[in-house]
Amino acid sequence: MSPDSPRHFGDQTAAQQRFLSLFLRSEREIFRYVAALVPNVADAEDIVQQTALALWEKFDAYDPSQPFTPWACRFALNKTKQWLERRQRWQALLESGLAEDLAQRREELRPELEIRLKHLEDCVNKLPEEQRSLVEGYYYRRDTIEKLADCSGRTVPRPTKCCNEFARLFRVASKTRPDRRESSHEAHFPLARIR
Repeated sequence: MSPDSPRHFGDQTAAQQRFLSLFLRSEREIFRYVAALVPNVADAEDIVQQTALALWEKFDAYDPSQPFTPWACRFALNKTKQWLERRQRWQALLESGLAEDLAQRREELRPELEIRLKHLEDCVNKLPEEQRSLVEGYYYRRDTIEKLADCSGRTVPRPTKCCNEFARLFRVASKTRPDRRESSHEAHFPLARIR
């Protein structure tokens, strides 16, 4: 969307509503179209999401006098082709011995990984029970941030507050590992969003 487009200034909300209305009416058909081309439902869902993003980016080019679903399915076909090409390239890498190379490299790194895991376990064990529970919930049980916040009776604050809180927690935890730099890790821990 260009900054000079009319949608950018006054009618972006109306365009979003129109797009959502059209897309939601067509989403099941788009999904069926994609699902017929890929073997896995989860992959089909991902492709439909990618298609939705591409459709929104090109919504200015949509001709409202034409049916939306066929237009959307052409995008879905392109996204499916891209997905299949990536999958074929990955499959070719695996067939060329990449999986074995990765397994061998992991085995070579095993002693260092075990040391790092031990340090991580020590850090997690130093956390107060409530914080440890949040870490375990997010990283081990794969609970969502919202579920963790709900279970702990907290809310999910604005991102700036959470980043500051995490930075504080990370500084405390990193005192046991002075060789680690904080700045490279601060953006990778979403648990700080819980207050």
